Amino acid sequence: MLEKTKILIADDAEINREILKDIFEEQFTVLEAANGEEAVQLIEDNKEELAVVFLDLIMPIQTGLDVLEYMTKMHYMDFLPVIMITGESTPESDEKAYEYGVSDIIYKPFSPRVVMRRTMNIIELYLNRLDIEEKLEIRTRQLRESREKLSRNNEFLINALSSVVEFRSLETGDHVKRVGYFTRIMLNYLRQNYPEYDLDDEAVETIVRASALHDIGKIAIPDNILMKPGKLLPQEFDEMKKHTVYGCEILEKFKQEEDDFYRYCYDICRYHHEKWDGSGYPDKLVGDAIPIWAQVVAVADCYDALVSKRVYKDAFASDTAMAMIENGECGEFSAKILDCLAMAKQEFFDATELSEQFNFSEGEV
Repeated sequence: MLEKTKILIADDAEINREILKDIFEEQFTVLEAANGEEAVQLIEDNKEELAVVFLDLIMPIQTGLDVLEYMTKMHYMDFLPVIMITGESTPESDEKAYEYGVSDIIYKPFSPRVVMRRTMNIIELYLNRLDIEEKLEIRTRQLRESREKLSRNNEFLINALSSVVEFRSLETGDHVKRVGYFTRIMLNYLRQNYPEYDLDDEAVETIVRASALHDIGKIAIPDNILMKPGKLLPQEFDEMKKHTVYGCEILEKFKQEEDDFYRYCYDICRYHHEKWDGSGYPDKLVGDAIPIWAQVVAVADCYDALVSKRVYKDAFASDTAMAMIENGECGEFSAKILDCLAMAKQEFFDATELSEQFNFSEGEV
């Protein structure tokens, strides 16, 4: 913050300027203006160093109210206190001055000692407020930088953990990116058509990032089950289903705070295999008890699993995979999810076709 070493006295009566100058010239450099136009120019040239402006109400060229209007328009009143000095005010002009944001109105004739005390109090209050605002701005910037650093660290951790899962399960490294891409498409249609879920831009991006960890629990699944080329036995499938619970246990070890990102990660990890009719796992949730972000990731994951080659199956064609989901062959999804999926169908097909031709990466589809 620049040091406030100057004051401005704007008054067309020289004697009034001299009286105020005598009061403050030992502490401040005193600038003088004989009319409103000069006052505006001096404010423009010295606004960062001005501690206070004394402003007469009635002045030639531009009145005190004209100067106040200009200062308000330029947002100078936010950091520069103004004291009206007047002997010709009316209740209406006083009210207008306060509406513009003047700190005080002092009526002529005035006591120099009173003017000195009231003025120094106002300057001190403004300086304290500006100091607090500056410290708050610095703290806000530090918090923002800290969050950005944490976000970068989270991104690194997400990519590392999801890569470990895909490396172990021998899946293509693009699975996580495709699920994230399909999740974003679905969320955007959900926002447009179902505003009751109150999903803003930040929520969408956070959910997309969280979707990358939907299968993190597979790290804890034994290789003989995770990479088995054939159909799993019932006891093997029971173990495979535990990846939803294992994933939440892993997340708990990495948890830094109970924020939205952690909540999305946890819900998606645990509930992305729940079904609308309660036939899913691990908790057999029914209907809207399943968080909507988990429902979205569930259908995105389901579609990508169907159109992708796995150790235990070949890839289905895009339209076949879509029909299987719509016909309930992959379990029941909500009507809203299926509605959004129908609107997103062509975008899903286009992304699948491109991913078959090129290495899928964010931004290529």
